[in-house]
Amino acid sequence: MNKNRKIIIDTNILVSALKSKRGASYKLLSLIKSDKFEFYISVPLILEYEDVLKRPELGLNLSNREIDKLIDIFCLLGTKNPIWFSWRPVSKDSKDDFVADLAINAQVDAIITYNIKDFYGLEKFGVQLMTPSEFLAEIGENK
Repeated sequence: MNKNRKIIIDTNILVSALKSKRGASYKLLSLIKSDKFEFYISVPLILEYEDVLKRPELGLNLSNREIDKLIDIFCLLGTKNPIWFSWRPVSKDSKDDFVADLAINAQVDAIITYNIKDFYGLEKFGVQLMTPSEFLAEIGENK
């Protein structure tokens, strides 16, 4: 396998992908079983995925059971990484510190997000902040 890029997929990417099959977020999720990258998860990240995706105000038109199945797929395919050390506060938004902790502990290459400004400062740990379009271009997958 050529999973040389280690990434974290931020929750806003999942929401975007589930709202539209035409964008870069959906394309990124369609590649999670490929050998283009390895994505990292933690218990707090999975819990956030579940919490956010089950919010009725998002209008995702998915049942809780369908969301649970999607979360199960992420748990099955993602690389689990425990958080052994907390670097808090790191993120501009303290609610995103658990993502920053995962990024640093797992030594990922990038966080794929639409909220890049919330993660400024992680560059000093070698973590790139990229949109799905930027990441897709980097791995040779155009939207």
